[in-house]
Amino acid sequence: MAGPNAGSGLNTALFTPEQRARLRTSLLQRAAGDSRINGAAITGSAAAEREDRWSDIDLAFGVADAAALPTVLADWTTHMYEQHLALHHCDVRSGAWIYRVFLLPDTLQVDLAFAPPAEFRALTPAFRLVSGRANEPSHAPPPAQEDIIGLGWLYALHARSSIARRNLWQAEFMISGVRDHALALASIRHGLPAAHGRGIDRLPGEVTARFEGSLVRQLETNELSRAFQVAVDGLLREIRCVDQTLAERLDVTLRNLTATLNAN
Repeated sequence: MAGPNAGSGLNTALFTPEQRARLRTSLLQRAAGDSRINGAAITGSAAAEREDRWSDIDLAFGVADAAALPTVLADWTTHMYEQHLALHHCDVRSGAWIYRVFLLPDTLQVDLAFAPPAEFRALTPAFRLVSGRANEPSHAPPPAQEDIIGLGWLYALHARSSIARRNLWQAEFMISGVRDHALALASIRHGLPAAHGRGIDRLPGEVTARFEGSLVRQLETNELSRAFQVAVDGLLREIRCVDQTLAERLDVTLRNLTATLNAN
């Protein structure tokens, strides 16, 4: 949905932490005056005391009457466009939760999450209740390692075929997928978030160093094959940390993906 101010030449200077704090306070005050909302919480980096210069605003609201949730969401969306000049928004759904993510002209991202009363609770440790009440926390487990492993070798299969077909951009995409899933396994192993690369920069340097060679430096087949081999080696190493037997079953087949490319 495009906002009414899209392309209007507004000042797009970068937001300041002070502006971000004022807007967050304003939104929480609005929630306190909205009788349809019976719980409000700060989530994300601010709740975890990890907020920095580049952090966005993350708020969660419990809607007292589940049937009123669409109306509440619509009213808050209008407020963001009319009062805070939002340029655009997108939705992320997770169960009964709706996360409406707004882009403001000063590049600030504002994530407003809405949930019916039975589902309003902490889903991660980064949840600080500001007003109202919340149900007992229900922290989601990390992604299943077996699923990540499966997606890792699936990306590897498609990386091989993409390189062989000279689909160079697709090959780069698939090699990155192999690396990303291997690093997700490493993140789980070190007790870090696995989704969206959030834990990668907190991995030990010796772990990330093993994957530096998987970065594609040039879109040509020899370079893609070289980076692919590094990514597969890293994936197999992480699989061994999860399931040695499975790694042994996969080892020859995954290594043959790169060997057949080199043979051609």
